Amino acid sequence: MGIRLYEHNQTAYNAALVMLAEKGRAAVIHPTGTGKSFIGFRLCEDFPDKTVCWLSPSEYIFRTQLENWRAAGGFNLANIRFYTYARLMLMEAEEIAQIRPDYIILDEFHRAGAQMWGQGVQRLLAHYPEVPVLGLSATNVRYLDGQRDMADELFNGNIASEMTLGDAIVRGILNPPKYVLSMYSCQKELERYRDCAKNAKSKAVRAEAEKYLEALRRALEKADGLDEIFRKHMENKFGKYLVFCADYEHMQEMIAKVPEWFAKVDPEPHVYSVYSEDAQAEEEFARFKADGSDHLKLLFCIDMLNEGIHVDDVSGVILLRPTISPIIYKQQIGRALSAGRKQGENAVIFDVVMNIENLYSIGTVEEEMQAAVRYYRDRGETGLIVNEHFHITDEMQDCMKLFRKLNETLGASWELMYQAAEQYFEIHGNLEATKRYVTEDGLSLGQWLDTQRKVRAGKVKGVLTEVQIARLDQLGMRWDSKADRNWERYFAAAQAYYQEHGNLLVNVRDGKYEGVDLGKWLAQLRTYKKSGIRTAYLTPERVEALGKVGMIWDVPDYLWEQNYHAALQYYREHGNLDVPYYYVTPDGMKLGVWIANTRFARRTKGTGRAELSNDQIARLDELGMLWENKNNAIWERSYAAACRYRKKYGNLNIPVAYVTEDGCHLGRWLRNQKKSFHKNIDKDRRKKLEAIGIE
Repeated sequence: MGIRLYEHNQTAYNAALVMLAEKGRAAVIHPTGTGKSFIGFRLCEDFPDKTVCWLSPSEYIFRTQLENWRAAGGFNLANIRFYTYARLMLMEAEEIAQIRPDYIILDEFHRAGAQMWGQGVQRLLAHYPEVPVLGLSATNVRYLDGQRDMADELFNGNIASEMTLGDAIVRGILNPPKYVLSMYSCQKELERYRDCAKNAKSKAVRAEAEKYLEALRRALEKADGLDEIFRKHMENKFGKYLVFCADYEHMQEMIAKVPEWFAKVDPEPHVYSVYSEDAQAEEEFARFKADGSDHLKLLFCIDMLNEGIHVDDVSGVILLRPTISPIIYKQQIGRALSAGRKQGENAVIFDVVMNIENLYSIGTVEEEMQAAVRYYRDRGETGLIVNEHFHITDEMQDCMKLFRKLNETLGASWELMYQAAEQYFEIHGNLEATKRYVTEDGLSLGQWLDTQRKVRAGKVKGVLTEVQIARLDQLGMRWDSKADRNWERYFAAAQAYYQEHGNLLVNVRDGKYEGVDLGKWLAQLRTYKKSGIRTAYLTPERVEALGKVGMIWDVPDYLWEQNYHAALQYYREHGNLDVPYYYVTPDGMKLGVWIANTRFARRTKGTGRAELSNDQIARLDELGMLWENKNNAIWERSYAAACRYRKKYGNLNIPVAYVTEDGCHLGRWLRNQKKSFHKNIDKDRRKKLEAIGIE
C-alpha cells in the first residue's frame, strides 16, 4: 500500500468500486482541491495487473497530477495507458482495438461533452461496452451548453460520490477562504459619470448628480486603493498568488500594474505568466512552483490553471476577470483551496471585478454551506460541521451604493431612449446606429441599442419585456449585432466548405469561398484562440460550433498526426519506414516527402521547420524510423552485408548480380565502391573498405 487517501476520497473510492462492479459506470464529483485524481490513481495501484485507459484534457494536466501522486508517496503506475481527448479523437478503429483496457478513467469528464472530443469518447465506449468506466470532475453540468448533465449522458446517473464546494468547506475538507471584495479603475468610472453630469440637459438632474458625485469623491478618498488592500490582506508577504486575467492583452495590462499595486507588499515581487498556448508555459510554471525566495510570487494566467493543475502552497488568488461560467469561477477560486491544509491556514481570494453578480458566485458558495449545515443537523450529524460560515470583507460597499444612485440619476429612462430611437428611425429608416452614436440631445443611443441586444441575448443583466421587444421590432430592430451578422456569414461558409471537402484546412491564399475570405478568417480565429484575445467574439459556444464542422485549432499538430497514421499504415504493410521519397499514399498524402522532412527537422533541431517533440520521436522510433540520411543508411546496411559475406566465405568474389537473402544488392554495391574508391569516397569509408580487403 502506497499512500492513504483522505477519508472523503476513501469513502468515494469504496463506493465507486461497488458501483463499477454492479453498474459498470461510476462518477465522482468533488470540488477542485479535494484530491479526486488520487481516487483514479488508487484504482490503478490496487489493480496492477489490469490495464487502465486514462483520458484527460491535456498531457500536462495528467503529468502534473502524477507528479503530485508520487510526491505524496504513491507507487509508480506502469499499467496506465494515457491519451488526451484530442488524441483519442484522431485514433483509428484499429488503434482503439489495440488498447484492450480493463478499466477506463475519464478525467474532467464534463469536457467529453465537446462535439469532437465527445465523438472519440463515444467510439471508445462503444468498442468496449463491458469495460467499467470511472469519471472524475468538479462538475457534471456544462452550464453554457444547454445545462447538459454529463453524469446522466456518460454514466446513466450513477454517481458514487458528490460534494459541493460549500459542503467541502462545511466539513473542513477545504478551509474557508478569506474573501475580499473590491474594485479597480474607480477613478475612470468617476470621470465618466462626471462627463455625463456635465452633458445632462436637465438642471435638476445635474444638481442631483453633482450631489452624489461629491459624496462619491469623498468616499473614494477615504476608501483604500488596491495597493493598500493588498498590503492589508496579504498576510503572507512572501506567498504565492495566482492572478486570473481575461485574455492576453488584459494580462499584459495587469502585469504593468504590479509596481503600483504590490510595492507595499514587496518592492521586488517575482512575476511569472502562463497561458495554454505559450510554448514556454510549462517551464515558467515550474519556476513559479520551485520559487522559495523571500519575495512575493505572482503568477499571471489566462486559462492554463482553470482545471486539473494544483499548486499545494498557494496563498491566494486574485480575480481580475469577470466570468459568467460557474465551472471556471469554481475552478479559479478552488486554486486557493486545498485538502490537507492545516486548520487556520486560510487562503485569501481577492475579487476585484465583483464576480458576486455572476451565475455562480461566493454568495452561491454560502448558500451551499447553509444547505449542508441544515442537512447534517437534520440527520443528527453535527460532528461533521467544522465551518458554518466565512467572512466576506467588502472594501467598496459604500462606494458601490453611491455608484448605483448616481447611475439611477443620470441614466435616461427606457421610454426616453425609445423616443430617441423613434426619431432615428424616422430619419434613417432603420436602427443601425453605430455603437458610438449620440443624439443631438446628448443621449448615447448607439450604446443603448447595443445594450438592449445584449440584455435580450442574456449577455448582460437587465429587464426587457415582451412589449418592449415588440415596440422595437416595429422600428425594424435587428437583434444581432454587426459582429454577429459577420460571424453568421463566415460560419455558413465554413459549414459549406466542410460539407464539400470534409475538413476546414483552408489555405489563406485560396481566395474567396462563398463570397468571403474563409482561409484568412479561420487563420484569424486560430490566432485569437492561441493568444487569448477577442474572447467576446470567439466565445466558448462558437468554439464548440466550429468543432462540430471539423475546425482544427492547431493545424501543424493535426497534419503531423495525419501523416503519422499514414506512416503507421505503411509500417504495418511493409514492416519498416524505408519509404521512397516520391511515395504517395492511396488517399494522396506525400508520405515519402514527409518522412524526409521529418528526418531533416530532427537533424537540424527544427531549423526552418517545427521542432519534433520527444513524444513524436519516440512514436516514430517504435516504427523503426531511421533518422540518418537514407543514402547513409543504405551504405551502412550494404557494408554490414559485405562484412558478413567475407566472414562466412573468406573473400568478396561476388558476381555483380548477387543479392542477399534480405534484398541487399551486394554485388552491384561492391562494384560501385571499387569504381569510386579513389574519387569521391570519404576517408572514413575508405578505411572501412580497406579493412575488408577492397582496393
